[in-house]
Amino acid sequence: MVLDFFRRGGGQDAPQQKASATGPVVAYQTSGRVAWSPRDTVSLTRTGFSGNPVGFRCVKLIAEAAAALPLVVQDDAQRYDVHPLLQLVTRPNAAQGRAEMLEALYGQLLLSGNGYVEAVSDGTGVPQELHVLRSDRMSVVPGADGWPVAYEYAVGGRKHRFDASGVPASVCHIKSFHPQDDHYGFSPMQAAAMALDVHNSASRWSKALLDNAARSSGAIVYRGAEGQGSLSSDQYDRLVSEMESHHQGARNAGRPMLLEGGLDWKPMGFSPSDMEFQKTKESAAREIALAFGVPPMLLGIQGDATYANYQEANRAFFRLTVLPLATRVTATLAEWLGQFSGDAVALKPDLDQVPALAAERDAQWARVAGADFLTDAEKRSLLGLPAAQDGDDA
Repeated sequence: MVLDFFRRGGGQDAPQQKASATGPVVAYQTSGRVAWSPRDTVSLTRTGFSGNPVGFRCVKLIAEAAAALPLVVQDDAQRYDVHPLLQLVTRPNAAQGRAEMLEALYGQLLLSGNGYVEAVSDGTGVPQELHVLRSDRMSVVPGADGWPVAYEYAVGGRKHRFDASGVPASVCHIKSFHPQDDHYGFSPMQAAAMALDVHNSASRWSKALLDNAARSSGAIVYRGAEGQGSLSSDQYDRLVSEMESHHQGARNAGRPMLLEGGLDWKPMGFSPSDMEFQKTKESAAREIALAFGVPPMLLGIQGDATYANYQEANRAFFRLTVLPLATRVTATLAEWLGQFSGDAVALKPDLDQVPALAAERDAQWARVAGADFLTDAEKRSLLGLPAAQDGDDA
């Protein structure tokens, strides 16, 4: 007879009828189904950022790298060393600097697919302050034609409405591409939700295994003498009590089990090597990194042979992930802030000051400089520089 801990009282016959008429329905609905975590922004942030080291590192790596990029302000005629827009971005408000504000903005985009920036202005020129608003508290208020007419910010049981019908709007909404939503963006965290659940479940299973003295569950088999095949109620209760008090939990790890009276221990379930949870976690971690566009090598995930070395992986990370995100966000901010002052200027990363792209930029400068068939103006345009002023060297 196989004795498990979910049975109470050995030797009793199974009932002929279930106590609940809905029992078969409940059993059918819940058995074998995969339980996924909620997909709303708050739940994904809790499970994918606060509760998962891979998701946390991906978001921090991209946001910090994009926020640290040097920025330049220029128009078709010149590049400005001093400009009101550059001063505003450098010190957006009294509590944050440029890096803190941009990191928060990039982080909101990666976590929710939406970024909201509020401009505090007196109506004369460039705003005085910029503030990043939490995307989980913002909601779009569409008009009769479907275009947003306002944004509502809910906090502490109260709502504040920002008018978006005028130009310029007091709130800039930056969103990622979403093929099925007109008002909200789609985040990498949503794309990696299934991989995050798998990674978190594997971690919880490993933790539960350690708490259970790194031993899989099993069954106690009773072989009674002279044909006796069941324990009495007193024997069963005593056995369960001894198992719970002396052989469960990490503090009882390694304690030998004394079996007497025809009892035998039979391990059940799979060992960690059989379940291959380590490979499962690594595969899930790669999928999370893939969703965010981070080379697994930069996260310390072994076995990745996509890039020849760390330098190549870092260059691909900046070229394919960081720069497209930073370029899109800074261009949107420049266009929005230009509506306040009327200046048509561009705000963009300075590629010549990015260490990861130094070799690539040096090769481009040498190639353009050696093209004798190009004019100086064409060379400057290819390098992303404004036209030369009178008296400046090419």
